[in-house]
Amino acid sequence: MTNDSQTIIDGFKFNWEIERGVFQFEGQEAVLFWISTAMKSFFDTIEEISGEEASNLVFETAGFRQGLVVGEYFEKMKDLSVEDAAKAITTTYASAGWGQIEIKELNYQTKTLSAYLKDTWEHKINVAQGKDKGGSFLPAHFAGIFTGLFGTNIWYKTTQQRLDGNDFSIIEYFPSEINISSNIHELARKKESEQIKYLERLVEEKTGELQGLVKKLSSPIIPVLEEIVVVPLIGTYEVDRAEDLIINTLNNLPAYKANYLILDLTGLDQEISDHTASLIEKIGAASSLIGTKTILVGITTELSIAISRSMINFSQFECFQSLQHGIHFALGQMGRKII
Repeated sequence: MTNDSQTIIDGFKFNWEIERGVFQFEGQEAVLFWISTAMKSFFDTIEEISGEEASNLVFETAGFRQGLVVGEYFEKMKDLSVEDAAKAITTTYASAGWGQIEIKELNYQTKTLSAYLKDTWEHKINVAQGKDKGGSFLPAHFAGIFTGLFGTNIWYKTTQQRLDGNDFSIIEYFPSEINISSNIHELARKKESEQIKYLERLVEEKTGELQGLVKKLSSPIIPVLEEIVVVPLIGTYEVDRAEDLIINTLNNLPAYKANYLILDLTGLDQEISDHTASLIEKIGAASSLIGTKTILVGITTELSIAISRSMINFSQFECFQSLQHGIHFALGQMGRKII
């Protein structure tokens, strides 16, 4: 009894060398896989790791490049026409279990053709996967084959899907500038663009969070004693930030039943702008409308010079150099003192 065997079917030779674990198809080593189980698992794994879009390009690229090898091999057979090569290839593929593949409307002058595919191994995998759209390996594979046979870049368009209940998938082939390299670069640019957009959204979200935090922390209302609150002004106040400060302050003063609002200017930029000076005046005027008097503290020599240069009159405010002095003044005005 021998572990070696050979059979010829329709002129195609199959060899097995069991002891060596070798299977040959037409003199070339080959492998056998169950389509709806092992091969399905292989495709599922690639899609799980790479994602649907990237894995589709992987299958398309692999199919095209394999087909290109086949096409270039047959193109070297000068005694074989493109029509004969196409027939030989589809017959060979049928014997290898690739399914029913028929080439129609082949025109060497225009470099165009149509491929009719039925019950291919890729279709069977797609059915087992529950897909509603055909795969890209075989369509791209024949684009590679005819790129090699025609000596010019051929691409494809699927005009009919077997998965839609049709008897065949129909793939049209034609010369095109579309190729695997351009598709890879396009996907890379798309992924890069998506990553940039993601980072931009992330930056916007974090910026929004920081702005919200700044609003809360940069000008908080601090109740230091009964009926006395302090609002420290920090940095520079542009239009939006100034508006937030005014609204936040006026909305919260009644809750504290504040008779005195002490604006601490210690943290302000020394180069005080007219806008910031106007802000201070507006807060004081608005506070007075709800019965709260405003006191300014933390006025340094540099800041007092900057304030004096502004066109706004600060004489309506009681001004002190330190917060402690401002608190004592407010207490005194209310007939109280710290013991």
